[in-house]
Amino acid sequence: MRENLHRFFRAARGVGVHVSPAESIDAMRAVAKVGISDRAVLRDALLLTLAKSQDEKLALGDCFDLFFSQPEPRQDQTEANSEESASQDVDQSPSSSSASEAGEGQPPESLGPLAQMLLSQDRNAIAAAIAGASGAASLSDIRYSTQRGIFSSRILDAMGLQRLRDDLDALTASNPALAERLRAALDALREAVRDTVSQGLALYAREEAENLRNEILRNAPLARIERRQIAEMRALIRQIARRLRERYSKPRKRQRRGHLDVRRTLRRNAAWGGVPFLTAWKRKHRDRPKIVALCDVSGSVAQVSDFFLLLIHSLHEVVDDVRSFAFSSHMIEVSEILEKKSPEEAMAEIMSKVGFGSSDYGSSLVDFEKDFMSTLTPQTTVIVLGDARSNNLDPRADILRRISERSKRLVWLNPEGRLAWGFGDSEMPRYATFCTVVRQCATAQQLERAVSDIVATYQ
Repeated sequence: MRENLHRFFRAARGVGVHVSPAESIDAMRAVAKVGISDRAVLRDALLLTLAKSQDEKLALGDCFDLFFSQPEPRQDQTEANSEESASQDVDQSPSSSSASEAGEGQPPESLGPLAQMLLSQDRNAIAAAIAGASGAASLSDIRYSTQRGIFSSRILDAMGLQRLRDDLDALTASNPALAERLRAALDALREAVRDTVSQGLALYAREEAENLRNEILRNAPLARIERRQIAEMRALIRQIARRLRERYSKPRKRQRRGHLDVRRTLRRNAAWGGVPFLTAWKRKHRDRPKIVALCDVSGSVAQVSDFFLLLIHSLHEVVDDVRSFAFSSHMIEVSEILEKKSPEEAMAEIMSKVGFGSSDYGSSLVDFEKDFMSTLTPQTTVIVLGDARSNNLDPRADILRRISERSKRLVWLNPEGRLAWGFGDSEMPRYATFCTVVRQCATAQQLERAVSDIVATYQ
């Protein structure tokens, strides 16, 4: 049971339930108290010791039901073949009849353990043998659906398939009826093993499948995400934001003290005749970032802006101050909308106000200079997300220059490929002159790296 519990903890982690070593020890102690005879009590004990939220409780319950539901060999085909062979034996000769009776009774002792188990049709013994062979074959290491055949073969080999084949060859020559029964039982066993492997795939491959799916999403162009993938991409963006918070919000255990401050050290130790019992150090002050985000939400980049705003406003534990603005042909502040409403509601309101229009960077920059220029300080990092396409209207690059002069850094994230910059109505080369950093930012991975680099500068 200890091995089963370890495999269950691994399966639980695969469905998104965080199981720490301390929690696994608590769970095993609880199981030792309640026992394993009552499946409902065992289920409740594991849920109480491992689940920390309602979502985890539901996921863990489904995982438990799947993990402890052992597939059984399918007996209908075996029993049908057994009845058919028994009816045929009535009209056979006495010698054949005695052989048939021997086949219908206890299996010959000359057969191997697996053959005797299958012929006796002991379902509990067969299920236990499959479970033991699954452990020997390391079924918990299965990760991909293409590995089903490999693990099925490993389990059957661990159960003694080679000896069973030898027994079948011998019975085919000496007792065809019994050989037919054994062959039918073997087919049922193969089905049970395949079901066990499918169960293992569902249990242990979820985490790997989710990681693979996330890796594909991380490198998929944000502007071409399908509608059915939007929810998954938002969940991925939240994971990225959580990872950035964990990386940059943790207090450092050791702080760099800098150089010795001689004057302050002498003043502190004047009472001891200048003997430096107490030391004072020069510390370098680092301002945490103040971010102003300007997001183009015109039709061509609206979806990318959705993910960008979601990421920026998930980083409040990292940055001291975030002000967000959205624009198409004119600019409005959307900080309060994003902070007080869910992402879906916030984006719907933002789009209803300024979204999906034709982009006019010049007019939008005029709005920012008129109403929001005072938000910029020498500690502010300005991040612009947009394709810099202004429909051949005046780009007002002079305003962007003034924004760059008033702020600490000006970072431009462009969701278009670099080959498209400067062609058609793209003003990217002109805007890039006044930017501290210009990056292509077409995927979630590029977005994560860009924001991570911005925040890391202040650490």
